[in-house]
This record gives sequence, structure tokens and C-alpha cells, in this order.
Amino acid sequence: MKILTQKMMWLGLALVLIVLTVFGVAMMGSVVGSKPKELPVALVVLDQPAELPTGGTFAVGEMIREKLVSDPAMPFVWHIVDSEEKAREGLDKHEYYGAMVIPADLSSGLLSLATHSPIHPNVKIISNEGMNTQASMVIRQAMGQAMKMISGELLQQLLGQIGQQTEQIPIETATALMTPITVQEEVVHPPGVNNASGNAPGLLIQIMWIGSLVTGIMLFLASRKAVAAGSRRWAVSALQAIVGLATAGIASGFTVWMASSWYGMELANARETWLFLWLAGSAFFLLQSSLLNWIGFRAMPLLVLLMFFSMPLLNMAPEFLSQTTRVWIYSWTPLQFAAGGLREVMYFGGLDVVGSNAFVLWGVVVGFLILLLASGFKAGRAATDAPPTSVTGD
Repeated sequence: MKILTQKMMWLGLALVLIVLTVFGVAMMGSVVGSKPKELPVALVVLDQPAELPTGGTFAVGEMIREKLVSDPAMPFVWHIVDSEEKAREGLDKHEYYGAMVIPADLSSGLLSLATHSPIHPNVKIISNEGMNTQASMVIRQAMGQAMKMISGELLQQLLGQIGQQTEQIPIETATALMTPITVQEEVVHPPGVNNASGNAPGLLIQIMWIGSLVTGIMLFLASRKAVAAGSRRWAVSALQAIVGLATAGIASGFTVWMASSWYGMELANARETWLFLWLAGSAFFLLQSSLLNWIGFRAMPLLVLLMFFSMPLLNMAPEFLSQTTRVWIYSWTPLQFAAGGLREVMYFGGLDVVGSNAFVLWGVVVGFLILLLASGFKAGRAATDAPPTSVTGD
């Protein structure tokens, strides 16, 4: 049993536990137990109060607004909007994960249920599925459950109002009262067919990160051999950047073609998806290659950890994450900006609607391109400034 006395065995066991801990935190710590909180949602209250036969007013819209806004169990931040058009503009600009629209005839329609010509008012629940599928599902479920509870309360109020006028309720009135409010659900910016339930942007970005990393490693090794063979370092760095950017364009095009042809992914605009993936792949390649050129293969643990810490977050709404994760990882990881921008391109209208995410990626491209080119001059100076060696004979 001499193996039990070997330090290497215990060192290996400790290393395994450290690796499992690090990657466990990376893959599970940020997402396990995540809960939605403070999801921005638009609320449009158009309801006009109706006059009761017994006097007074019946203002259902205001009652619904107060109940929704004051309910601490709702994981929403309500933004009161004065028109459905403005709410839809906010959805198009991915400012809201969803919206509820209370119609102008809600109060009068509910009172009409006691008449011979009942009108069932429709309350709209609009979910912005392209922004985040998980958040969209939470909105539909939470709003739908809230409207069921409110409908039950309204039924009691309506029965009380009708009871003041008559002791007997006609069959058609009782039938109408079973569903006093009709909830109409609508989805805007839906992902296309075979889009991994709206998670396609995150998947494509992960593929591009890995492809760019392989490209960066291969070109880094090739550049070292070229320098060893006598090529000028600055010229090798420049050629390394040119070849890497061209490869990123080819790789992004192949990825788009593979996703649509092999797996049937529906793309609203394949060309613009390819162009943005090219931008993302270029940013990834330049970042990775700059670190490799400056600090060598010691950069690999940083790049691998960055990938594993970022991957679980790409398809999650930031409102689902803890404050620590949002500040220390989500707020700065380049993969998040790439996935967010690609989501805008794929689900919100193409390159014309890409906002700050594209500017961040362009900043990464320009900044790390300068660093990559500068690495050639730094290496050249290091070689020039090295102290000369003298050979002396005996």
C-alpha cells in the first residue's frame, strides 16, 4: 500500500477537489436557485369608470392596477404607460419583458353581463418572448394567475350588484358570469422554428468562442514557428490578425449555414446574422490572441474559466441572477454582449436595431487589435534589448 504514502496521490486528490469546486461555481453557482425579481413590465390602464344603477361608479381598471402594483409576490417592476402603442414601442426596444393592457370598456363590459346583451371585455397579456423565453413564461403564468384571482373577486362584486336588483339570475347571465374577463395572450418577437426555445443566440455565441479559441491557438503556434524561422515579429503579428479575422468570417458563415441547413434553424435574416457573428468572432479571436501573444499559454486558464463562468448566463435574463453574479460576471463578460447583440439581430429586426452591444464589441475589436499588433513590437524590443552573450575560448 505504498501508494497511500505518495504525496502525488494526495496532491492529485486535492487538485481534483479544487477543480470541481471552481467549475462547480462556474457552471452551477450563478444559476442554481435563481429566481425572477424586478422584471420590467408595462401596464396600460385604459378603463373608463362606469355608472352603477344604484348610484356611484364601478372602476375595475383602477382596482386591478392597485392590486397588481401593491402585490409583493409579483416579481415585476410595473411601468405605467398611457397607451398600448407606447407599450408596444417599449417591447420593440426590449425595454419590457411583457405588458398588460386593460381595455377602455372593462367596467362597462362587466356591468353588461347582467343584461340580455353581455359583452365580455378582453384583457391582453403580451409577452416579449424574443427578449427572454424564461422571463416570458414567468410573465404569462404570473399575470394569468393574478387575473384568475381578480376575476373571482369581481364575480363576488357582480353577484352583489345583481342581488340588489333581483333575487333570481337568468341562465344566460349566470353563464356569462362564469368567465367575467377574457384573457387574451399574445407573443411578440417570437423565436423562429428550431431556435432552441429562444436560446439559439447563446448557443451560436458559445460555438464562435470555441472556434475562435482554436483559431487563436493554431495561429499563435504558427506565428512562433515563423518568428523562430527568421520572420519579423511585427509582420507576423499583422498577418496573424489578418488571417484570424478572415477565418472568423469563414467560421461564422459556416456556423450560420450549419445551423440552418443541418438543424433547420429558422433565421429571419441569415446574412445579418452572419455579419454580427463575424463581429463577435473577430472580437473573441483578437481578445484571445492578444492574451496568448503577451503572456503565452498562461492565458489559457483565464480564457477557459471566462468561458465556463459565462456560458450558463448567456440565456438567462439578468433579473434572474444574484446581485453578485450580475456585478462581478454578467456586467463585463464579452460573451454576454455578443449574445445580447445577436438576440437583437435575430429577433428584433436585424442590424438596424443593434444598440450598445455592438459598440462594446467594436471597442473590443479595436482595443485588442492594437494590443495584438503591439505585441510584435514588444517582442522585437525584448530581443533587441537582451544583453549580448560573449563566447570566450580557453
